[in-house]
Amino acid sequence: MDLEAQIQQLAREIGISKIGFTTADDFSYLEKSLRAAADEDRLSGFEHKNIEERLDPKLSLASAKTIISIAVAYPHKLPIEPQKTNYKRGKITPNSWGLDYHYVLQDKLNRLAAGIRELCKAFPLEHKAMVDTGALVDTAVARRAGIGFIGKNGLVISKEYGSYMYLGELITNLEIEPDQPVDYDCGDCRRCLYACPTSCLIGDGSMDAKRCLSFQTQDKGMMALEFRKKIKIVIYGCDICQICCPYNKGLNNPLASEIDPELAWPELIPFLELTNSTFKEKFGMIAGSWRGKNILQRNAIIALANAHDKTAVVKLLEIIDKNNNPIHTATALWALGEIIKTPNDDMLELVLAVKTDNADILTEREQLLQKWQVS
Repeated sequence: MDLEAQIQQLAREIGISKIGFTTADDFSYLEKSLRAAADEDRLSGFEHKNIEERLDPKLSLASAKTIISIAVAYPHKLPIEPQKTNYKRGKITPNSWGLDYHYVLQDKLNRLAAGIRELCKAFPLEHKAMVDTGALVDTAVARRAGIGFIGKNGLVISKEYGSYMYLGELITNLEIEPDQPVDYDCGDCRRCLYACPTSCLIGDGSMDAKRCLSFQTQDKGMMALEFRKKIKIVIYGCDICQICCPYNKGLNNPLASEIDPELAWPELIPFLELTNSTFKEKFGMIAGSWRGKNILQRNAIIALANAHDKTAVVKLLEIIDKNNNPIHTATALWALGEIIKTPNDDMLELVLAVKTDNADILTEREQLLQKWQVS
């Protein structure tokens, strides 16, 4: 069995869904689009900052010859539904179900590297493992290595697993025959472009990342008014462009890690009561926890408004009254106006009594009072 076949066998044993090989040649063709995205302020800010390092694998590993691209499939349907309770639930998107995919991929890449080193005992293996926090553009590596094609939504899509795949790569000094890109693509399909609520998809596989609802659920500060209703009850991420994709129909992908349905669809009001320590204890191992409790709680307040949950009014008034977090207070004022059309005297008194010089709170309170027609 040749080395490529041995590595493929090793990948199956480790639980890697797809593996592909490509050269460590540069990705210079990406430079124009990466610089255009930066110049046009379309980047999320989460990307690797050095464009040269994104283009040239040899800047990450000087001896690079072959990049091994891996994909680990994950499900987009829960194996077990969460229990029904009296609380409305918010949605965390499937890429953040279970253990943080960075840990999942890093573990598999480490095991893959250790296994390859064992296979090549006489060869001094050099390697550099990367997930999406690394320098290279994972989707470009995966496309060139034959994992799948890059769809109009910018995600790598394969016939076997659709777009529900975590991607990572191992830059190595091995010499292995490269795989070829797949021979299928989106064709004339434009469903994701039509489905995207913010029109953030440009249509060529790139996007205005700051308009993506996934970015909006992770960005700091107040969420702009135009996006609040569009996130519906999602408190982390967005997968609308995946739900509508024909390649994702009928999939039954395996688990990448064990999933707790209570964390995938958390109860919204109890979520607002989490302290920093209880948030870390309960949600700390999912990918969505990286942004911290406060931003996700802001999203939960918006989700309660979008769910028109009248049982949340007491919690919203409590947030406004305590005024511990200006972003939460301002968002709760907006949410209150979405749920309550005509306030009672106690409610109105509480809103008027908030003492603040915070611009966000003052703006949202003024707009709420206008909505309630209070002069």
